[in-house]
Amino acid sequence: MSQVLTVEAEPREDFGKNAARRTRRLGRIPGVVYGGGGPVIPVSVDPIGIREILHSEAGHNSIFTLEIRGKAPARAMIRDWQSEPVRGGLLHVDLVRIALGTKLRLQVAIHVTGEPKGVKVEGGVFEFMLREIEVECLPDDIPEGITVDVSLLALNQSLRVSDLTIGPKVKVITDPNRVVAHVVAPRAEEEKPAETAEAAPA
Repeated sequence: MSQVLTVEAEPREDFGKNAARRTRRLGRIPGVVYGGGGPVIPVSVDPIGIREILHSEAGHNSIFTLEIRGKAPARAMIRDWQSEPVRGGLLHVDLVRIALGTKLRLQVAIHVTGEPKGVKVEGGVFEFMLREIEVECLPDDIPEGITVDVSLLALNQSLRVSDLTIGPKVKVITDPNRVVAHVVAPRAEEEKPAETAEAAPA
């Protein structure tokens, strides 16, 4: 995992839509903290820190230190978030406490590099079918992403989940036979209908 960040949060006592609007007018967003054997705590956080985590290499799989005023620091992850449909501004965030000795199930992104031989030499079409896989591991073993070089992928060849190189401490939950990417022949253009039809008999 990358360097652990810190997110500071303030306990939130006002609830409802009007209270949420007031929180956002103050430059913060409402959220909730739960899990890890602790109580559910409504909070407000600075959206800048949350966006920094979401846009990092590990994204929402990042582990950070959560400091809530008046509470002991805890390790946490972003479980869910809501954004404005047009501007994309953050509206709400769910944070979950984690225990470093407890395994987690989560989605990890797949990244591909290189130009497949089946495209460059054989004229095929590369299709990236599966962009995330589900894994299980301890928090400190969460991969930031899985990168695979597809340069040797030939026409009519497939890359499957079982072909991915993943650390020995990470268990893959996704079906190993799932196709991650493949190179296929270009689709033939559909035959154009005849411009003129035979005249019907009188």
